[in-house]
Amino acid sequence: MDFGTIELTPEQQEFADEVRSFLDALVTPDVLEHERAHGDGFNERVHLALGSRGWLTPQWSPEDGGAGLDPLRRRILELELQRHRVPDITAGTTNLVWTAVDRFADPSLRDELAPRVADGTARFCLGYTDPEGGSDIAASRLRAVRDGDEWVLNGAKMFTTGAQNCQYTFLIARTDPELPKHKGLTMFLVPLAAPGVEIQAIRTFGGERTNAVYYGDVRISDRYRLGGVNDGWAVLHGPLDEEHSVGTASDGLADPSVGRSFLRPLEVALDETLAWARETGPDGSRPVDDPSVVARLARVAVELEAGVVTPGPMGRVKGSLAIVEGAAELLDLTGAVGLLSPGADGALGDGDVDFAHRWAQGTATYGGTVEVFRTIIAQHVLGLPRAGYPGSKVLM
Repeated sequence: MDFGTIELTPEQQEFADEVRSFLDALVTPDVLEHERAHGDGFNERVHLALGSRGWLTPQWSPEDGGAGLDPLRRRILELELQRHRVPDITAGTTNLVWTAVDRFADPSLRDELAPRVADGTARFCLGYTDPEGGSDIAASRLRAVRDGDEWVLNGAKMFTTGAQNCQYTFLIARTDPELPKHKGLTMFLVPLAAPGVEIQAIRTFGGERTNAVYYGDVRISDRYRLGGVNDGWAVLHGPLDEEHSVGTASDGLADPSVGRSFLRPLEVALDETLAWARETGPDGSRPVDDPSVVARLARVAVELEAGVVTPGPMGRVKGSLAIVEGAAELLDLTGAVGLLSPGADGALGDGDVDFAHRWAQGTATYGGTVEVFRTIIAQHVLGLPRAGYPGSKVLM
């Protein structure tokens, strides 16, 4: 179902067909199966193929390694990447970080990295969360101490998704512990191949891989500092606002839902459940013949569509709620067969209902927790003041 459509010109339709044909050939069943098994959010062959067409940085000019796509063609590309379930977490974090690199990096570093970002050979992950920090990014304790023209890093970061596939991490570090917590921070672009960096895998309930990254006397040149010393919070705000869909420039199209990417597993699980509901059971009946089953499936479909079309940060909250509640509903409907994993005897289809349910739980925290996004909605959409009651925290 699609409540918002636009008539494409012949040239735009030709581009859409080109993208669809390219991705049909590129995103093979092996790619999807590898992603299901490993949860990396990245496939190097796919990533480099997209880079070869300028589609990793589609808004950049061809001279800069991009594709020079206008807003509508960029939206077509974005939608087709989602429909084909392209593993794109690392592509997303790279684009987020680039906004800060482009603005705050040493010009020689920026010029060195730009063509590699465009072709896919330079990739960035997010080094935000300390082991004890949770959503309070400004509570970072990882220390960076200046030593001449170098910085020495010691500490750890959690949930650095994609670190095993990236060359650099966008790291927030405390450079002055005597200053208030938002004032004593500095941002760095740390080469992950530097001596003293250790990456350890963490597996989630949803089957994804994220990482703990440890820094033991890691030395990096001051060249990798982004922005001023102790001015890291200002540097960080650009990528954070983009990730949270706050203050983004309009491209003339309807704002996409921040939560849209969360909902693809629910779409697949709903299709799988619909196929199950149409099958005839041993007693000769079909679940779809029961009006209550139809009503429950319809409710999941409506909530799914609402999550897809709700714009901006509201869509982030709606998307998470839609998949958490929708996947639980589908599990309740299908019963034991819906709980079986792919390949298990008697499993429902490819185990997509079970996968959607496990995947859904993590969406409450991806890109910032639902509570953080509710605060964003309150302050940036509704214009409400910050909470000032005793014990309240500023999480953004």
